[in-house]
Amino acid sequence: MKIAVYGTGGVGGYFGGRLAEAGHSVTFIARGDHLQAIRKQGLRIESIKGDFHLQPAQATDDPAQVGPVDAVLVCVKSWQVAEVAEAMRPMVADDTFVVSLLNGVESVDQLAAVLGRERLLGGVAKIFSFIGEPGVIRHIGHEPTLTLGELDGVASGRLQRLADALETSGVKVELPQSIQVEIWKKFLLTTGWGGLGAISRAPVGVLREEPATRPLIEACLRETEAVARAAGIALPQDIVERTWAFIHSLEPAGTSSLQRDIAANRPSEIDAWNGAVVRIGQKYGVPTPTHDLIVRALVPLERRARGEIDF
Repeated sequence: MKIAVYGTGGVGGYFGGRLAEAGHSVTFIARGDHLQAIRKQGLRIESIKGDFHLQPAQATDDPAQVGPVDAVLVCVKSWQVAEVAEAMRPMVADDTFVVSLLNGVESVDQLAAVLGRERLLGGVAKIFSFIGEPGVIRHIGHEPTLTLGELDGVASGRLQRLADALETSGVKVELPQSIQVEIWKKFLLTTGWGGLGAISRAPVGVLREEPATRPLIEACLRETEAVARAAGIALPQDIVERTWAFIHSLEPAGTSSLQRDIAANRPSEIDAWNGAVVRIGQKYGVPTPTHDLIVRALVPLERRARGEIDF
């Protein structure tokens, strides 16, 4: 397959790298020092599943240079979606499909508003990975898995082609009955402790055991569950208990991408995580006081990262 990976961070760099290593034509859309390093020295993946090095690696910051592809894997930050949806148009032919691997529950609709809902596949990336340094992706936890699905839940040839390409590249693939439910499951997990970690600067092992923070995780989980049900998402009845079990399985030193971005004074996905819980809750009349407090507490840091205030 001919694939473009829009956003070469921990998710795009790893899964795109595996596809390229297996012989697929993959072009990475990247920027800044990361792009320059990939151009000069290739893309190196340091992984608990085995290291590998793509040298050379096809990389650019201009989608127009790539031309039409079979599939675009969208792996950028949620606040970049509107810009990216427009920028990828030169890569989108009549039969190109676009796979959203973004965090949050609103990105699919945002991409569909620009590119057409018929082009979109939903996806959930399950992996702990990040840019270790320019040109290097570090995968430190979780069996690398992509959960994929058509938005209407119907099996399709394009979905199966992508799944086959990934599986032959050494990536575990899940094809659930409802990708929407899976997207909300991950949303429940990330909003359960990600924003709280950004405030406290504590890793998940501390958050889940500390008597002061454990009830806050529970409150976040219950609020997001209530919002999901109000939105018509058929989450399992025991979803909070299942999510707690997964939280307890995480590496104690683990931190969320949201937490790492805020700690590094970078723009974060707070609006698409806890902010979305508040926003969707308001739409359906569901109170979300814990998420609202987390968002308000992080606003000053977010505004500083975006250059709106200085302190």
